[in-house]
Amino acid sequence: MFKGLYTATSGMLAQQRKTEILTNNMANVNTPGYKGEQTSIRSFPEMLLSAIDDTNVPTQKGLNFNQYQPIGTLSTGIYLQETMPDFTQGNVYETNFNTDIALINGNMPTDGDTTSTIFFRLAHPDGGEAYTRNGNFTLDGQGYLVTADGYYVLSETGDRILLPNEEFQVAENGNIYVNNQQVATLGVAFAQNPNELVKQDNGLFRTQDGGALPSAYAQAGVTFALKQNFLEGSNVDPAQAMTELLTAYRAFEANQKVLQAYDRTMDKAVNEIGKV
Repeated sequence: MFKGLYTATSGMLAQQRKTEILTNNMANVNTPGYKGEQTSIRSFPEMLLSAIDDTNVPTQKGLNFNQYQPIGTLSTGIYLQETMPDFTQGNVYETNFNTDIALINGNMPTDGDTTSTIFFRLAHPDGGEAYTRNGNFTLDGQGYLVTADGYYVLSETGDRILLPNEEFQVAENGNIYVNNQQVATLGVAFAQNPNELVKQDNGLFRTQDGGALPSAYAQAGVTFALKQNFLEGSNVDPAQAMTELLTAYRAFEANQKVLQAYDRTMDKAVNEIGKV
């Protein structure tokens, strides 16, 4: 079997998966707080090819030995190693809805190439906490502050936030006021390494072990602000995503043509050369 069949097929599979991820990014260009996914493509270990020849030595006993002649390396294909969200800050825009709140990153500590970030704290239906950057909140029938999907927004103390109506104010430091009286502090979690979080549906993130992230208010050197009547937009660049999508599509087509060429070669070998 031609090794090139496997190489071309692995390239098609990797580019197909990359296309699906880029398409999902494009579909969420207008989703508040959405963090675009980045892909990492790696190559399988290369094979070292050598030619083996039998060499006879004209001796009384007729000795012979194998002689190795290096040919070179052969790629064995590529694969999509991982996908990671891009946690850079999206553009902030005004909505004039009192229940919309945007998280504004200030000083975020950096560890090597990894930059920390912050999230809104949510109560997950399965227990524990979930995290999001989407501040498109509303009030449910009981007056609790919830996300569009019905997840309860948590306060700094880990409690649900009960409000009498939408006429409340959120200060930049996270304090929530009703009739000039503080009723709660909006919960904000701190992720030292956000790449270790598990991304779920609807723009939610959770820790790998289901534990809770520490509070951002208690982190030294971390600064941020909350802005009411504003939302953080998606950080997906539509022009760049479209360019990468076309590149992935062309790469898929190139691998497809290689696969078709191998198929035609095998067809000739079986149906034409075999008749001679």
